[in-house]
Amino acid sequence: MWEISKMNLNRLTRSIAVLGLGLVTSAPVSAQNLFAPVAKVNESIVTEFEVQQRRRFLEVLNAPGATRDGALNSLIDERLRNEAVAEAGIELTPQGIADSLSEFASRADLSTEEFTQALGQSGISPETFRDFVVNSIGWRELVRARYASRVQITDAEIDRALGESNGSGVRVLVSEIIIPAPPQQAARVNTLAEQISQSKSAAEFSNYASRYSATASRGRGGHLPWQNLTDLPPSLQPLILSLAPGEVTDPLPIPNAVALFQLRDIEETNVTAPTYSAIEYATYYIPGGRTEAALAQAASIRGRIDRCDDLYGIAKGQPAEVLERVTQAPAEIPQDVAIELSKLDPGEVSTTLTRANGQTLMLLMMCGRTAAANASASREDVTNALRQERLTGYAEQLLEQLRADARIVRK
Repeated sequence: MWEISKMNLNRLTRSIAVLGLGLVTSAPVSAQNLFAPVAKVNESIVTEFEVQQRRRFLEVLNAPGATRDGALNSLIDERLRNEAVAEAGIELTPQGIADSLSEFASRADLSTEEFTQALGQSGISPETFRDFVVNSIGWRELVRARYASRVQITDAEIDRALGESNGSGVRVLVSEIIIPAPPQQAARVNTLAEQISQSKSAAEFSNYASRYSATASRGRGGHLPWQNLTDLPPSLQPLILSLAPGEVTDPLPIPNAVALFQLRDIEETNVTAPTYSAIEYATYYIPGGRTEAALAQAASIRGRIDRCDDLYGIAKGQPAEVLERVTQAPAEIPQDVAIELSKLDPGEVSTTLTRANGQTLMLLMMCGRTAAANASASREDVTNALRQERLTGYAEQLLEQLRADARIVRK
């Protein structure tokens, strides 16, 4: 699940003017019947009309995944989320739906009616907008109901996060373990992760890292070099600060994996560590997951690129969705991606992560960081950011499980 930023919404009017009228014209010629089924998710059907509408909607919002495959994947995930919401007995009130539509439209400084009219000028039906928002808020309510009790943000965590955002010079020495956890192995991996979280020494944790971790640091027993605390993902910073040297975090669920971190040492410095308002990164997707062939392809690509622009040459002639390049605020970056980016300098690459239940390898490249200028945050801002980051991790894990359990047939 991804969020639409206000910056993208503010480009709505410009996007509509550029895109013009009518539906997407790049749909397959064979799809003459707009209401022909193109996928079946358990007992639910996705039609060609819905795919074209969703793609158009994503294009207008300048959102990621604005391709035919991206639109279809979005709708398949939406069906899975809708089923889970219905099974949980969650019902949305008409007023709640109206308020959510209004709030979404207000991000573009428009009323619901103005926003709907603007979409209509680009051939997008009101139902497409409504379905997208209703699914998002229903899923959000489900995730909160199921996982909110597990997310406890303490005053100490908020204090530490606020202190760090104000520029405290803190460096940490940590070790990491990231264990691949495809849905069919999730239970076994979760049990192992709980066992690792009880490690009593750096040597014990290092031994686990050498045996089970999928990161490049595995050969070093999971040891990472000194890092500025501000380079770590926002949700991870208070967790690390809450540890005494030798202690280990609770297992952190991330897509297709579980992560654990051990604090080895911490120190204050005389130099204020920089904070960042935005991070730019690129992802090139390689079929095959962590197979030998896919990892060899990634290694070959790594040897031929020095900066993110070089990836366009690698992806030339391939479908647009194999390469994504985005700029996001640190709190908006998926937790697993943020963890990997925290270890990279511009031009460096990670091949730790996967998508599609482990079937697709992510070649992740750091493009650059934008320093924050006069950044400030309230206690409420910090609390919400920490809570949202942790809930997002649970939501991504739940959706992966729903995909693994579903019967999905693409026509």
